[in-house]
Amino acid sequence: MVEIPTTRICLVRHGETEWNAERRIQGQIDIGLNDTGRRQAAAAGRWLQTAGIAALYGSDLKRAWHTAEAIGRALGLAPQPVPELRERRYGVFEGLTYDEARARHPDGYAAFEGRNADYDFENGESLTAMYARVTGKIREIAAAHCGRNVAIVVHGGVLDIVNRFVRGNSLETPRDFLIPNAGLNWIVAVDGAWRIETWGETAHLEAGALDELPS
Repeated sequence: MVEIPTTRICLVRHGETEWNAERRIQGQIDIGLNDTGRRQAAAAGRWLQTAGIAALYGSDLKRAWHTAEAIGRALGLAPQPVPELRERRYGVFEGLTYDEARARHPDGYAAFEGRNADYDFENGESLTAMYARVTGKIREIAAAHCGRNVAIVVHGGVLDIVNRFVRGNSLETPRDFLIPNAGLNWIVAVDGAWRIETWGETAHLEAGALDELPS
């Protein structure tokens, strides 16, 4: 009997930034890690040392890239940049807190909060467009490392998409899962079928890892 290879991907949300702590929408504005985030990145690297990671990727935005570099130092791997896994482009919301976005753009915020899959923040990015770019790249990475373990450092919005993709849930479904900073999220691909192995692991972190994202 031929054994079907199992491909495991550990998706790591980047460490904390000051804008995370302020509940300020980063999108593709290039914010770096704060001190807590740097500690979280190092902790994630230590935790993954025994996970048999064969390849390491990271979004090229600083908060994810610096997290990937810290993990890479622990694993002895050089991260490979994947711009396709950047955070969502939040258009006119970027740089605002969630409360400011609600006050300044009430109609747009209602569409965002209601998970309107075609709303694009006035020249930002819709969930539909983001789903296409994220899932396409995840499939590509899985195919390139069939039967291996891979780590990818990404963003909260990317993880939101991946969870729905793997579970087969619609983009409009309210979020029923956590996305903490520097949390570990393992997904598995076997013969084209996907499943979640574990989600939102934080045992490697100090108490209080943020999930400041709206649900």
